[in-house]
Amino acid sequence: MKPTEPTASNCTYFDQELAIFGSPPAFRDPLHVGRPNIGNRERFLEFTGQMFDRLWLTNHGPLVQEFERRIADYVGVRHCICVCNATIGLELAIRALGLHGEVIVPSYTFIATAHALQWQEITPVFADMDPATHNLDPARIERHITPRTTGILATHVWGRPCPVEALTEVAERRGLKLIFDAAHAFGCSHRGKMIGGFGLAEVLSFHATKFVNSFEGGAIVTNDDALATKIRLMANFGFSGYDNVIHLGTNGKMTEVCAAMGLTNLECIADLVIVNRRNHEAYRVRLEGISGVRLLQRDPAEQSNYQYVVVEVDTAKAGLSRDELIQVLHEENVLARKYFWPGCHRMEPYRSLCPHAGMLLADTERVAAQIIVLPTGTAISEVQIATICSIIQTATEHADQVRTAIAAKA
Repeated sequence: MKPTEPTASNCTYFDQELAIFGSPPAFRDPLHVGRPNIGNRERFLEFTGQMFDRLWLTNHGPLVQEFERRIADYVGVRHCICVCNATIGLELAIRALGLHGEVIVPSYTFIATAHALQWQEITPVFADMDPATHNLDPARIERHITPRTTGILATHVWGRPCPVEALTEVAERRGLKLIFDAAHAFGCSHRGKMIGGFGLAEVLSFHATKFVNSFEGGAIVTNDDALATKIRLMANFGFSGYDNVIHLGTNGKMTEVCAAMGLTNLECIADLVIVNRRNHEAYRVRLEGISGVRLLQRDPAEQSNYQYVVVEVDTAKAGLSRDELIQVLHEENVLARKYFWPGCHRMEPYRSLCPHAGMLLADTERVAAQIIVLPTGTAISEVQIATICSIIQTATEHADQVRTAIAAKA
């Protein structure tokens, strides 16, 4: 039986050993794409001990304030407002900026990017990606601008920066407000400047699956003093001091225990990046030379969190489609993901509201059908990575037999 933690000596699998043919899976326990990074447990307990000693659990306590200061310093911005999650962060930024009517967004992003607009009765208008970067293509935006367009909401996909300057030029020339969904991009840079200070505001995510997590949480970062003041009011019901509500608001506050986890992870950020980079390099070495499987690279001149290990599958060269390779991996308990499949425009309510949107999203649809995101993070070892890559290599080398086995299971 294949071991849960394979050794370096048994990392090559022959066709009859693949689980798709009936052998036991390579891993007894599932390997997830994003297992949480915990950091130093003792440090976390120290932070939570302070929280309990103070009996201050929420309402912008000392830990949240410290987390905000450290994020602002790390990113290099004047203001950071921590919130309960990044979706609320997007909604607050959108509302504080007075966006309405239509806002141009990528379809190739997490559904929350579009929902944050639609939830506030703003129409997300989907523009196509640059297939080389997977980010919103500035050249495709112009055709979508109408008299109802008020903004552009772009996502730094995989933490690889958007074409910030080109998007800024379009926004300024057309009188649009530009903000960024930077959920993937904490710890990444663009032209030597940390992501977080571009556009009018950027929204970070500290969800449990992110490489720096606060259990659940997010933050809005900006250099706009007036915008930051407005968002702080809106995130706390509009309160300005005791018993003084001066603005419409909601409850978007981050709790102290979430900030404790965020601070714990933040203090380990250099070590977390080292692990992610090590894993990314291990995948690069092992996947190199496998026909039809291409690992997305990072710009070595920029900082990166290396949070996502992303491969594109060329069916013609690999002999297997992305979905067939996903099935092979799942049979082995490697829970690789299709991320952002099939694109926001093919999810509800957008596929009903804009049934023909795909006609202008050819690159989005093609790339979305090719992407696999593989497990990484502190919960994954180099030996496990070697095994995952051996499974992929064996499957592509025996593509005909694999396809037959998949058909038999259908």
